[in-house]
Amino acid sequence: MAYPLRYALADLALALSRAVADEAEVRSTAARAAADMIGDGAGVQLLRDDGRYEQLTYHHLEDDRSGPLARVLDRAGQAPDDEYSTTLAASRRPIVLAGDSAAALAPPEHGITAAVLSPVIVDNTYAGYLILTRHTANAFYSTPEVELARDIAGELSLAVASARAQERLRAAEERYRRVLETIPEGVLQLDPEGVATYANEPIGVVLGMPRSELIGVSLRGFLDNQGQKELQRRIEECRKGHSTVGATRLMRADGSRRSVRISMMPVRDDHGEFAGVLCMITDTTDHIDARGLKRQLDHLRRLDSLGQLIGGLSHDFNNLMTVVAGSADMILAQTDEDSPQHQLARDIMDAVSTGRTLTHQLLAFGRSEGNRPEVIPIPDLLTDVQSLFSRTLGEHIGLDLTFNPDVWPVRAERGPLEQALVNLAANARDAMLHGGMVRVAATNEVVEPGQLAEGAPTGKLVHLVVTDTGVGMDEEIRKRALEPFFTTRPTAAGLGLATTAGIVANLGGHIELESRPRIGTTVHIYLPAAEERAQPSGERRDKNAVIGRVLIVEDQPDVAQLVQRLIAPAGYEIAVATDALTAVTQVASGARPDLLITDVVMPTMTGPELASALRTHQPDLPVLYMSGYTAASLGPQLHLDENSMLLEKPFTRSTLLGAIRSLCGPQPAPSNEVHGDS
Repeated sequence: MAYPLRYALADLALALSRAVADEAEVRSTAARAAADMIGDGAGVQLLRDDGRYEQLTYHHLEDDRSGPLARVLDRAGQAPDDEYSTTLAASRRPIVLAGDSAAALAPPEHGITAAVLSPVIVDNTYAGYLILTRHTANAFYSTPEVELARDIAGELSLAVASARAQERLRAAEERYRRVLETIPEGVLQLDPEGVATYANEPIGVVLGMPRSELIGVSLRGFLDNQGQKELQRRIEECRKGHSTVGATRLMRADGSRRSVRISMMPVRDDHGEFAGVLCMITDTTDHIDARGLKRQLDHLRRLDSLGQLIGGLSHDFNNLMTVVAGSADMILAQTDEDSPQHQLARDIMDAVSTGRTLTHQLLAFGRSEGNRPEVIPIPDLLTDVQSLFSRTLGEHIGLDLTFNPDVWPVRAERGPLEQALVNLAANARDAMLHGGMVRVAATNEVVEPGQLAEGAPTGKLVHLVVTDTGVGMDEEIRKRALEPFFTTRPTAAGLGLATTAGIVANLGGHIELESRPRIGTTVHIYLPAAEERAQPSGERRDKNAVIGRVLIVEDQPDVAQLVQRLIAPAGYEIAVATDALTAVTQVASGARPDLLITDVVMPTMTGPELASALRTHQPDLPVLYMSGYTAASLGPQLHLDENSMLLEKPFTRSTLLGAIRSLCGPQPAPSNEVHGDS
């Protein structure tokens, strides 16, 4: 009997996985399966979001008994404060009833002679129960049948968790859709040929056509010959994975012309193949005509609000994707590679990756700079970007890095500074189509007033030199090379050197170009040296010992429970708090965690505020921050010292454990017992 039941449970798991898009279908599938596998009748009674029972889903092998039994057994609208509910929630084990205790579940005419109530646990929380009933004289449930009921309830728990996670994902996607429908900018999605596949209402106003008539229409019809060539060039840039921003003129349906600014970014399909572009189109006619200064200011405010709104939605969306990705990651580790469950989990992980990419693409529309400068050792910076340089240059171009370990550090945002250097590498690559050499050097220099161009910094400067052996530039081109959108290549946007110059200027630095045709180009970057040196990351790791006790603080219970499940197999002793004040109370009462893992944005007290409060008791407490926001979006709200770091959501078990090792050193020896408090 056990062997067929194993197949029956596998079939049930597969059926439930196919029904997760509809929680009602999940309940019905589980009830029918339990009735068929164990007999006579079975029902599912789950809790609603308000903590009370929802309507019972019940199925009896005799169809005419399903309705009456469903009505008398239903506890819809009642709180789970009865004896059975509290026992199920506390023990998390089935309750077996026979004789009078079973008969008490319903009036005598329904003849219930035996029953089993098995708890349904979702995300480590009591969520209702599976009920089985029999109606023949002297009926009872054997131990194997009770265990089978428990297995069915377990499969039901997994399916309900997946169904609710998918529902939360659908709600988040709907919120994203509403953002696109309500923002004042026009949004178009084009296929690879430039034909519109999606349009929001504002773009219909810009083009003078109803949005419904825009679907299936090529954007080329609204452009002159030059605009059509520019559109094709931008689509090709997106096909290569690059986003583009530029200005053009559109001809409306009524023949009038409008000046617009178009931001375009690539769209990928489920297989990662290029599927078109997403365009945000802003009407700039009034600004260009100098009649719309007030409209321009209002536009900037709207973009700022959009950035904040998308940032908040991104945080919520990343929290949901963290739960989905972590759960799928655990399923991957526990299933055979050839099993349907393993493939389904793999599909979920791919979808999460796509969702994360979409989140970052939307953030790119409205996010401002993070304003998170740090003291950066130049040797560390050049070592870190070496791999980026190599990937950018390709195998046909050599790379030579030269610097002394005593080069002064600079104070800057690491991301933009790395981008500036990679932009120079990309320019050098494009100038050496048949191969060559790029040399990067860094030295200390003390510059006197008047030694460099007017307005350039003086004093202690770090001098970065990037030299290539490419085709070079003549004097006329060299003078304009730093201008935005100036380029000598038809497929280039002309923003690489201009972006680098802007980043250097924002850092208070200075940039100069030297170039000779057929000889090559040398870029000189001068950056003010920082007053203090950054502490090498190796010193932090050397000071940390093996950790054993971990305190997890996360206001989203599903995320908190996921983090606990992800790190539990590593052998940590784990405590969980879903609000910061509880964590403060625990530490003030004597608890001494070796590591704090906390969300950054929480009600009552933020993650950094919590870390500061706990460090009054444990000054050296390492802190691993988690956030659905990126580091740049958090800005000055989060300050990372040498004993803390940020892990962006969504993440998997391997990235989480890797972050813990990076911050705190080695893990404890895995154990079979893991303690959790909530």
